[in-house]
Amino acid sequence: MGTATATAAETNWARLRRRLGERLVLPQDAGYDQLRLPFNTIYANRRPAAIARCVRPEDVQACLDFASHERIPVAARSGKHSYAGYSVPEHGLIVDVAGMADVQVDGTAARIGAGAQLLDVYEAVGAAGQALPAGTCRSVGIGGLALGGGISVIARKYGLTCDHLTGARIVTPDGCLRTVHAQCEPDLFWALRGGGGGNFGIVTSFTFRTDPAPDLAVFSLKYPEGATADTFDAWQEWVAQAPDELWSGFRVDAGPRSLPSVGGTYVGPAKDLHALLDRMPPGVRDVKEMGYLEAMRYYAGPAEPGKPFVASSRMLRRHVPGSRVAQLMDGQRSVAILFDSFGGVIERVAPGATAFPHRDATASAQIFVDIVDMTEQEARGILAGIRDGLGAGNTGYVNYIDPEMPDWPTAYYGRNLARLRKVARRYDPDRVLGFPQGL
Repeated sequence: MGTATATAAETNWARLRRRLGERLVLPQDAGYDQLRLPFNTIYANRRPAAIARCVRPEDVQACLDFASHERIPVAARSGKHSYAGYSVPEHGLIVDVAGMADVQVDGTAARIGAGAQLLDVYEAVGAAGQALPAGTCRSVGIGGLALGGGISVIARKYGLTCDHLTGARIVTPDGCLRTVHAQCEPDLFWALRGGGGGNFGIVTSFTFRTDPAPDLAVFSLKYPEGATADTFDAWQEWVAQAPDELWSGFRVDAGPRSLPSVGGTYVGPAKDLHALLDRMPPGVRDVKEMGYLEAMRYYAGPAEPGKPFVASSRMLRRHVPGSRVAQLMDGQRSVAILFDSFGGVIERVAPGATAFPHRDATASAQIFVDIVDMTEQEARGILAGIRDGLGAGNTGYVNYIDPEMPDWPTAYYGRNLARLRKVARRYDPDRVLGFPQGL
């Protein structure tokens, strides 16, 4: 067939509407302008040709069958954090799976619809006395998070979200609904564990292995402006020697003199945590003991509206001098870097066991520039300077997809790139799931 190339005007949308009815939303339909908006409002001007509100796997099959026939590109969307507005051309179709959000927990297995948002996942899993390591933002969709890896505040003890994936149901671009796991289509299952969302098909549901919900101690350390260099050096040495039970994040907020802070989670009682915190430079300390579900609600925080920002990432594999971070952030504005500690169980998974390539990272760096009193171009210039100024090599986390990431295939997928491309060619030879940084 060749790469999908049809324009919106050439597309016979009536054919898909006969299968989806009002669940196919076109630009002239009521609700389109609200439905098309992503979380990141920098992409709010993008107007895809159509949005399909899928509520069952058959809807997704109809969309991919239609897209293949009509030669139009497709991108999946669950929690709206996936920058779908950037990734789908204006003649393309967004397949929105937010309507498939059921969460069922049976013993140590959780079957979760691909459109479920994280807070709803935590409520259901936690109510069953179980735990699943995943992200913190309440409105992130489980689909994109798990397919790209899934960093968690309990990851050093329990691993990444993708490490808990035991099976999935996925519609591939040929319209086939497949059930995949370690024994059934193992190459595709491998690719779904960290190989990025939307590269191989559209997942309709996941099955995850869960663990008994632990009791946690949640902590923060507040430091004064100007303390970034010394505290970041100390933090890197501290987390490198920490037990698996301790996960920590280091945040730097830009300003005339940048402002550092440390937070994290300890799987165990506060008394044991305090002994570990004593090894960090003294700061304003706050420690609270919480159950798993309470802690996940704490991290989720209140609901927030979308905002315009640009973001990128690097993966640290060696010590980054605190003085370098301070130099990058002092005198900046509207910028934050969030460093999340790796190690523990994450690094003890064999590098080729899943598609997630950054097992040897010591930490991830997630960089945000809020677009306040500046243009997108200016914000991207600041972002690139900080991203590359960290000196963390050619690395990146695919869940912070960056349209200006240098050599993005290697940055996102590293040693797993060749195998992932082979899987993508097998299941999507015609690039129906075509987007700028797709495999």
